[in-house]
Amino acid sequence: MTQNIEAIFLDLGNTLRILIKDQDHMARARQKIVELVGTDEDPVTFVAKIDERYKVYRKWAFEKLREASESEMWTRWLVSDFPAEKIAPLGAELTYQYRQSMGRRVVVDGGREVVEELQKRGYTLGIISNLIGTREIPEWLEVENFAPYFKSVVLSSVLGIRKPDPAIYLAAARRAEVEPARCAYVGDNLKRDVTGTRAAGFGMVVIMISREELAEANITDENRPDLIIHQFKELLDIFPARESQTLKVL
Repeated sequence: MTQNIEAIFLDLGNTLRILIKDQDHMARARQKIVELVGTDEDPVTFVAKIDERYKVYRKWAFEKLREASESEMWTRWLVSDFPAEKIAPLGAELTYQYRQSMGRRVVVDGGREVVEELQKRGYTLGIISNLIGTREIPEWLEVENFAPYFKSVVLSSVLGIRKPDPAIYLAAARRAEVEPARCAYVGDNLKRDVTGTRAAGFGMVVIMISREELAEANITDENRPDLIIHQFKELLDIFPARESQTLKVL
């Protein structure tokens, strides 16, 4: 199944990275948000209000398969009761801090080793992720020295299109310069990540899901992935060294 695969694209949340509820980290971000907006409201209360408004935004984004710009998201949905001319220029920083208020994101166990090994095995690597914010991932890639491993990084916040719209997958494949049929996608959402990759003509889709979640999942012909894994490290059992890479070694 993997012999024709040249490129492997990874999701971020609950795939390459996980969220840790670091309370100090979250508190600092909430405080920064109220300072940026310029309110005397309690940070916990204020961000809880933003959380409720964010649910409304998410519903719109899911229905439209769009990702609003940061300035639009904050002025139209999250803090529309504050002057737009003040909030709009702060959109990128507010989004970054809002993401931090949810917790601290770290690479999954063995994540770096798997990424390094897949590249050594001859695969072109990329990232496709639904994500608000344009600042967080480029900074993370540089700080964590992951940037050299990923030829194609496509985020809904930059492209303006969300998974499962096939356009986001096709854009990533073009940037990687690999035909969709020779691309694999590794995600965590049975509906969104399977239907989108199928519609884009990707050659393979792998879903990483816990055994507990899998036991409760309703798998149909529409959302059935090619393979299911429970740990990121299992990718090394799926994707062997590409033939051209093996010949180089020999």
